[in-house]
Amino acid sequence: MNSLPAEKNIDDPSLLILEAAVARFSEYGYNKTTMAEIAEDTNMSAANIYRYFKNKEEIAAACAKKFMGERLNELKQLVRKKHRNAAEKLEQYILTTLEITQKKAQENSKIDELCGEITRNRPDLVHHKIENEKALILEILTYGNQTGEFDVDDVIDTAAAMHAMLVTFDVPMFMHLYSREEYQEKAKSVAQLLLSGLKAH
Repeated sequence: MNSLPAEKNIDDPSLLILEAAVARFSEYGYNKTTMAEIAEDTNMSAANIYRYFKNKEEIAAACAKKFMGERLNELKQLVRKKHRNAAEKLEQYILTTLEITQKKAQENSKIDELCGEITRNRPDLVHHKIENEKALILEILTYGNQTGEFDVDDVIDTAAAMHAMLVTFDVPMFMHLYSREEYQEKAKSVAQLLLSGLKAH
């Protein structure tokens, strides 16, 4: 495996380490990657790597935080985009959730290992992700109630139930179950089903 350019992210060695780790995790998987290999790919000594991350698990957690942060920012942008009604926001939220998951699964065939590591050893990160996403769904429902599109009595419980329903589109390991097109059709169907129940009558 080729080393990353030493000058890249030279002002922030921790980012260079994360980039090298992601490349290793993607090609060889989390379990087969060692700290020594990550150090080699960054043109750093193993001792220097340990100045920034105390072990591989901490690097995995940092990678997960980065992925989750990027994902949340993308979802926030579409939820808060002006000139969209609540129905459009919800449908785009569902479709974009699927699109992001499909992209990650395609880019990183070994991502299941990293997801498994984080779920087992850092459930706090997973819970934080879930709470952030439920908050965005809650934002859509509240907006829909305000505009008169939706008629939802308990937006908090409804947001939690909807998030649970969308888990199929949120887990990379599920992306192998159907083709890209089949998943997109399923996501659109789920969106329409949810909207039919949320709309004010």
